Amino acid sequence: MNMTKLLPPLALVGALSLVPVTASSLAAADTTNYQELEKFMSVYERVKANYVDKVDDHTLIKGAIDGMLSALDPHSSYAEASDFDQLKTTTDGNYGGLGLSVSIEDGAVKVIAPTEDTPAWRAGVKAGDYITHINGELMYGLSLDEAVEKMRGAPGTPIKVTIVRPGRDKPLELSMVRERIEVHNVKWEIKEGIGYLNINTFGGNVADQTKAALVAIDKATGGHPLGYIVDLRSNPGGLLDQAVEISDAFLESGEIVSQRGRDKDDIERYYARPGDMAHGLPVIVLVDAGTASASEIVAGALQDHRRALIMGEKSFGKGSVQTVVQTGPEAALRLTTARYYTPSGRSVQAGGIEPDINVPQLSDEDYKDRPRIREADLRRHLLAQSKVEDKLLEADDTPDPRFLMTYAELEKKGVKDFQLDYAIKTLKRLAGPTSIAMAAPKKS
Repeated sequence: MNMTKLLPPLALVGALSLVPVTASSLAAADTTNYQELEKFMSVYERVKANYVDKVDDHTLIKGAIDGMLSALDPHSSYAEASDFDQLKTTTDGNYGGLGLSVSIEDGAVKVIAPTEDTPAWRAGVKAGDYITHINGELMYGLSLDEAVEKMRGAPGTPIKVTIVRPGRDKPLELSMVRERIEVHNVKWEIKEGIGYLNINTFGGNVADQTKAALVAIDKATGGHPLGYIVDLRSNPGGLLDQAVEISDAFLESGEIVSQRGRDKDDIERYYARPGDMAHGLPVIVLVDAGTASASEIVAGALQDHRRALIMGEKSFGKGSVQTVVQTGPEAALRLTTARYYTPSGRSVQAGGIEPDINVPQLSDEDYKDRPRIREADLRRHLLAQSKVEDKLLEADDTPDPRFLMTYAELEKKGVKDFQLDYAIKTLKRLAGPTSIAMAAPKKS
């Protein structure tokens, strides 16, 4: 298999030959490197000889590898045995679990975002929640892989999750049933003459599904949709090539994204081909703090080309690329190898995509107290390397009286998703009365 650069969720690709460290290679290394290796061997031998319990070589070497990668960034890791199986099931996008993206913060399990139409999403788990117990067992001090393993299990098995939510006085006890998580990449419908595409992740065929949805919307509206809303909220990302293809579906030409490695000449650029499947109609992209990685590539490309209006809240800010290589029958290395940049040269890393119109999710009664977890909040996150600071599109800071509405008022009006409702109203204004008349169903 070929080596492939991806953005989480990841696929296992390639193979890596292990090169033995020989006396000659050490002799060729510079003095500083040799001294550092000497330090490592000194500690290794001391632990091996004097630790209170006997410890095998594999445990020590695995611990050294984990420590080395943990000193780099939050997305580089090494997996073997059960962790390797877990990485494969995550990659497959088909496993028994709850449907959560989580991180570890000061030893605690913190929710980045739930995936739509999963047990966690239906139970009401929110971004920023802390998972303190699983079936009564304390979830503190675990590694990320260990925490995820506790949440996963055979589909159909019950699980009790204890959650601490900032702004709430008491913990929440949630009962769920694990399901086989089969993420539906793309869902579409017509909302008031507007084509609505909800893209939940960037799996292997999401671009084809998105293009098929655009064709179906065109057919369902008689070729006259008012425009399109692309919902990328709580989308954790996926494959780079799928992000490029989806961006290409809305663009006629120009750069979509560039990928830059450690060396100055290590740059890959991806470009759009002629053919805008949205036919130049207005496009609004919805983003929030859970919009990450490949999702940010799409939002950044359409924003820089002024092809779409980005609406919602600032995105997650994961602007790095991971390469996964299998290092053995049941072992794999996931290593950050590049940063990606929007067409204008902006690095999304740790900064995210700033929306053109900031729209709070007023239909979430806890939105004011809920913390937003982003890449910049993770320990040892990579820093951005970008000289472009100003945006091509000016943010609309005009106060809107609808942003002053309360949760109770929206509930009374039947508005369950304020951001989407605001996007629909905005797109109608962009389309204009003539377009609305064309899109209206004809009376017989």
